[in-house]
Amino acid sequence: MSGANDARPTVRLRRVEDPDVEVFFEHQADPLAVEMAAFPARDKEQVAAHWAKLRSDDTLYVRTIVADGVVAGNIGSWPDHGQQLLGYWIGREFWGRGVATQALTLLLDDVPIRPLHAHVVAHNVGSIRVLEKCGFQRDREGEANLPSAEEGIQELVYVLDSQH
Repeated sequence: MSGANDARPTVRLRRVEDPDVEVFFEHQADPLAVEMAAFPARDKEQVAAHWAKLRSDDTLYVRTIVADGVVAGNIGSWPDHGQQLLGYWIGREFWGRGVATQALTLLLDDVPIRPLHAHVVAHNVGSIRVLEKCGFQRDREGEANLPSAEEGIQELVYVLDSQH
């Protein structure tokens, strides 16, 4: 059965605005999203402090993902221990609609640094598909080093070595 949610929305990236942080809080508090990311939810104060810190650091690339005029999530890239990393978080209502793939494609246009690394837990098949569609290659796997209560979660590292 086909519905309005099946259509591919128009996606754009913009700077993070104050009201976006509330939406980011709701997205990261979704129990299914927490399970998919294997990353624990934070309280409102923690989320607000995290985003205030990110937004004040000009060395980071952080953007709000907007799909058909609605805040759909966030995406960013940052240096970490000599590597350039990327991450994204998409609200569940936008899963499976091409939003993450479009957002990552836009980020790759804005962030020319290569290689670019992405860490993803092995059970997050949707995110793995996004990375592969955008040209990332699986580099290695190991036990995730995440602030999660669960141990033994497998993490994959994907790398984009050249311009897409």
